[in-house]
Amino acid sequence: PFWALTYVFGRDDDYWYRMEQQFGRCSLVQTVVKDPEKLPEHLLADEKVTWLNGQEVVVATTVGDDCILGVSVALGVDTPNLTEAYQHFKEEAQALKPDYAPETVNTDGWGATQKTWLNLFPTVVLIECFLHAFIKIRERGHHLKETFNQLSQRVWDVYRAIDAASFRSQAEELRLWAQQNTTGYVLEAALKLCAKVERFVLAYDHPHAHRTSNMLDRHMNPMARWLDGTRFFHGHWSSSERSIRAWALLNNFGPYCPRAKISQTYSSPAHKLNGFVYHQNWLHNLLVATSMSGCK
Repeated sequence: PFWALTYVFGRDDDYWYRMEQQFGRCSLVQTVVKDPEKLPEHLLADEKVTWLNGQEVVVATTVGDDCILGVSVALGVDTPNLTEAYQHFKEEAQALKPDYAPETVNTDGWGATQKTWLNLFPTVVLIECFLHAFIKIRERGHHLKETFNQLSQRVWDVYRAIDAASFRSQAEELRLWAQQNTTGYVLEAALKLCAKVERFVLAYDHPHAHRTSNMLDRHMNPMARWLDGTRFFHGHWSSSERSIRAWALLNNFGPYCPRAKISQTYSSPAHKLNGFVYHQNWLHNLLVATSMSGCK
C-alpha cells in the first residue's frame, strides 16, 4: 500500500500513486514482448469479477506464454463491453506486428467472450476450457465420495485421450456410465461435458493450443489477492485501468520464487518469453523495458 511505501521510502502517498499510474500508461504488449515474432500464437482469455466504486465490473485478461498481455476493466460482461476491453490487446499487439492474429484462444463457455474474440480475430479457433467443464461436475458431485472419485477419474481419462477418435469414444463411454451411476445435477453436468465433445476435439488440430486455463489461473490468483488488498477499484475508470495495467507489468517482470524450479533458468515471465534480460536486477530490467512507454 502507498502509505507503507511512504513509511519505508519517504516522500508521500501521492508520489507512489503517481508512479503506479505512470507505469499503467505504458504499452503492455510492447513492454513485455520485444520481438514481434515472439508474440504468442496461442492465447488464453477470461474475466475476473471485481468492483469499481461498489459496482460490479470485470477485468478482461489475456495471457500468452505465461505473461499477461492484456488487462482492461470492462463495465459489463456483454459483447460490446468485452469487445471494447479486449480491443486494447489487439491494438497494442498489431502496433508491434500489424498482421498479428492468434491461431487459438482458450476461453470458458461464456458466449459473450467467445463472440468477442471472433469479432476481433475472425480466423481464431476457440478452444473451450476442459477444466471449467470438470469444475462444474466437481461442484455438484464431490459429496458422492466414491462415485465422484470414479466419475472424475473417467473424466480425466477422456482428457488424456491420445487423439480425437479416442476422445470421442471415451466421452461416449463416460456418458453411458454417468447415465447409469449418477442422477440430478451431477448427471446434467456430465452430459453437458459430453455434449461439447466437438468443441474439445478442436485442440487435437492445434497441438500447442491450451486445453485448460491453468496458465491464466496462475496469474488470476495473485490478481485476486492484489484486488482484495487494495479493496478493489475506486475513483475514475481510467485510474482503475492504469492501476491494473501497472500491476500486470510488475507481475510479468517480478522475479519467480527462488524455490521454484523455473527460477534456475529464467528470472521472470518476461525473461521466459523474450529469452533475455536487459539487467540482472528485475526492477532495472522493468525500467529499461518501459523506456519510451515500452514502444519502439
